[in-house]
Amino acid sequence: MEPWLLRVLLYVICAVSGYFLARGLSSSPEFAVGGLLAGILLATLVVWVENQLRKVPMKQLLSSLIGIFIGIMVAYLISNIFFPYLSDHRGIMMSLYGSLYGICGYTGLRLGLKKGEEIQLGGWRAFSKTFPRGESAKILDTSVIIDGRIADITETGFVEGPLLIPQFVLSELQHIADSSDSVKRTRGKRGLEVLHHIQKQANTDVRIVETDYSSVREVDAKLIELAKEVHGKIVTNDANLNKVAELQGIEVLNINELANSLKPVVLPGEEMNVKILKEGKEAGQGVAYLDDGTMIVIDNGRRNIGRSVDVVVTSVLQTPAGRMIFARPKEEAGRESRAREYYPLDSEF
Repeated sequence: MEPWLLRVLLYVICAVSGYFLARGLSSSPEFAVGGLLAGILLATLVVWVENQLRKVPMKQLLSSLIGIFIGIMVAYLISNIFFPYLSDHRGIMMSLYGSLYGICGYTGLRLGLKKGEEIQLGGWRAFSKTFPRGESAKILDTSVIIDGRIADITETGFVEGPLLIPQFVLSELQHIADSSDSVKRTRGKRGLEVLHHIQKQANTDVRIVETDYSSVREVDAKLIELAKEVHGKIVTNDANLNKVAELQGIEVLNINELANSLKPVVLPGEEMNVKILKEGKEAGQGVAYLDDGTMIVIDNGRRNIGRSVDVVVTSVLQTPAGRMIFARPKEEAGRESRAREYYPLDSEF
């Protein structure tokens, strides 16, 4: 059943119940209307409480309920020990009852919320969807979220298992989005938009992990600790985090490595048409780019800057930053080939 339909039903039940309850207490029409309004107000209060409770992590909710229960039990024991002597003073006894139960209940609630943050027992995880075990969980770090390509990858369905977003990563994104530096602020807002887009994907299981490690200061170190705890994999494009995680036996999915592996294979001798955009580092070189961002360095291509030319691939170099292609204009390659036909290297004179 749709949530909005349940809320409408709640309003109807509370309003009708308030109306007839007021009619039963008094025959006055004004009193009945007041009961109707009171029922609507009660339904509104219930909806508001529901919305607030949805923001509270399950672990804290359970710990607070246990704290309240313990507080009430303590108040009950104290009242049974001391209050029988005040049975002749009913007014004083009722006031003390209210104060005692209120103080003990509130104290139990606060202690339950505080101590619940320190509990890391496996029994709590049975009630939480944030600790999937055996589900091939993927933990997203800040850099890969800001990068944005993870949203396209998850939309294709190639990533299996739930995506875990640690609360400390969200806090870091929020801190970046609130930065006074305009570039950092833009990056942070982009990261939050990417997360929102991923959450809206129908076939993607996104879970917010509330667990934090107060003894660990660095976010990268917290990611590694979380990966160890849930036996998950870290999704990143940070080369340093990649190396540190692998040294500690954590599996890493690097988006940059995936992008490089998906680039089209180019072999020496292949021809392509590219537009030379700028000059290279060496004299006479020109630089062009493929659609996927691969750099092409063209010998003697400087004179053709701003024009599209046919080139022939001479070699391909794989670097940590990606693939680099070296080429020369097709006309020069053609002249060299014809020269070899006329003047073969192994000819005898």
